[in-house]
Amino acid sequence: MAVSEIIGAAVGVILLVIVAYVVVGSTLFAAETVTAAQKDLTLQQEARIRTSFAISGIVYNESVIHANITNTGTEIIGDFKHMDVIVYDAGLNNYQNYTYSTDTPPTRPISWGIENRYNEFIHPYELDPGETYRIRINTGSSPHWFQMTTANGVSASAFVG
Repeated sequence: MAVSEIIGAAVGVILLVIVAYVVVGSTLFAAETVTAAQKDLTLQQEARIRTSFAISGIVYNESVIHANITNTGTEIIGDFKHMDVIVYDAGLNNYQNYTYSTDTPPTRPISWGIENRYNEFIHPYELDPGETYRIRINTGSSPHWFQMTTANGVSASAFVG
């Protein structure tokens, strides 16, 4: 009988060690996940703080807006595919989201793209700090205002005309 009590106690201790290992492992994994998420959020916020751009030189010709965007921050702007361009059309009295076109210049309706990179040679296809790109927005009948928003949430807007 004494042997069965020793075996039962040993099995109990082994089960207790296994449960403790699982609980401690789960706690450490959760803590690591939270720490990684906080670090990623901090890096995103820092990039957002360093991102800034300005819109200038706006010209509207026959349902096309031409404008310059200048990177006035210290962060490189390069994820154009995930940038939003929203145009308010006064004739239709609504807002329209425009998609990025890789064509140079963009020709599809309700799209925008980079028309001129102004002889860029460092980091091609990325708007470095201090650089300017000429963009083209293919709009509807009477655009009144537009806004550009980067992939990390920084925006600039301008009136047309």
